[in-house]
Amino acid sequence: MYSTELGIKIFGIESNKKTQLNRIKILKKNINNFKIFLVIAGTNTSQISGISAAGINAKSRKITALADAEFLLKGASKDNKYKLPLLNAGVTPSLISHVCSKLINVCPVIVPLGIGSKPYFNHLVVEDLDLGPSNCITTGKSMPKDRVINLYERGLEIGKSSKQPILISESVPGGTTTAQAVMEAFGLRVSKLVGSSLFKAPRELRRKVVQKGLLNANLKTDFDSFDVVASVGDPFQAFSMGLLIGSRLANQPVILSGGSQMLAVILLVLEFLGTKNKNDFIEDVFIATTGWLLKDNSLSDLLNLINQKYDVNLLGLASPLNFKSSICKELKDYEMGHVKEGVGAGGISLLAFLNGFKNDEIVSLCQQNLEMMKGLGQISLEKDY
Repeated sequence: MYSTELGIKIFGIESNKKTQLNRIKILKKNINNFKIFLVIAGTNTSQISGISAAGINAKSRKITALADAEFLLKGASKDNKYKLPLLNAGVTPSLISHVCSKLINVCPVIVPLGIGSKPYFNHLVVEDLDLGPSNCITTGKSMPKDRVINLYERGLEIGKSSKQPILISESVPGGTTTAQAVMEAFGLRVSKLVGSSLFKAPRELRRKVVQKGLLNANLKTDFDSFDVVASVGDPFQAFSMGLLIGSRLANQPVILSGGSQMLAVILLVLEFLGTKNKNDFIEDVFIATTGWLLKDNSLSDLLNLINQKYDVNLLGLASPLNFKSSICKELKDYEMGHVKEGVGAGGISLLAFLNGFKNDEIVSLCQQNLEMMKGLGQISLEKDY
């Protein structure tokens, strides 16, 4: 792992620095042309107590994704409909993504999947909005397979029609647990590597949940990616598989902005592709994340596991963004290991840095927006639940 002159950390690939820097040039060449998708999805896995920090309790986690999407689009606003859930520490990463998307002048496309209600803001409809969240993965029956295939095919169709590079981001409470389940279904032992929005990852709880889900799924030896998502996955994974494959068929570079949830999508796609041209497919695919998620090297180790298993050279990039100079506790909490990533914070802030914006500028704008959020009462309080 090493850092570029901008402070971007490069990880997860064994090729030489010249090759790595040449691949980053692909991003810089397309810097003002990215289309950003935020996929917000619901899974009842998030309702397990202690599984996620994306909301202080189960009830709050039901609106987290909607509130994240609203804030990404609108920022601090007195007209907000969805209060951002109270967190035990930190503040939603949609704050970072909103600030940076405004800096680079991009309006993200919101894709709601299984969130239980129709958003009032602009969004892309890819399935019946009355379809609810996927089941808790402990059932081993997360979704009907035809729903998985429909989501994949819609993603594929949208990706194949793309005329510009894309960035895929997510807000899926409980999503790191479904990500772990997907990776373990394909034989990767990753329980000590998959991260968490919580300060201390609930590894033992997640291990038991995943184990129960895989036991109840009873996957046979001839299962495929669709079978795994239907058993222990979530709607985000199904749609993003198609969106990634379709975009690469259209020869567009793709940034997967996040951590283990994006690596689960990569794994599902590599399994789906079989032995055909994996490195050609991966050539213009990038994992982008925050430096906070990279601190303990577990994400780098996870990426290396996938590179080794499929003999590919997937490149990981970590944004230089840090809040060491911030005067706000909620932002300083990121430096302590809270929240870490989500809503595309790593990838979207990375694009801002590649566009020439400085850390101090981003920190200052995050602080201003945070103070406005508080002034407008945009963050829930304990009494709201």
